[in-house]
Amino acid sequence: MALDGIVVSSPSRRTQSLKRQWEDLGSCSTVIKRHRYLLTALVLLAFLCTVYLYFAVTLGARHSLCYGLTGKEKAMCQLQHVQALSKGKLKFF
Repeated sequence: MALDGIVVSSPSRRTQSLKRQWEDLGSCSTVIKRHRYLLTALVLLAFLCTVYLYFAVTLGARHSLCYGLTGKEKAMCQLQHVQALSKGKLKFF
């Protein structure tokens, strides 16, 4: 028959297999030693993303076209840019 090769495992066998796999991992220090390269890369990536976001937020506002204006001048500048965006006249510098 074609179904002779299919092995149906019971739920208890699956849980035993998962327990065995968990025990084979060992302690947390063993996992850290095995995956030291990946963990180092993850920490480095998180650090670089944090630095990038810091500079994007702090320096991004300074390059605005209305930067340095105050009061009524700034409001008029922002209004002009909103109107230009709504009309589809976005200029790329």
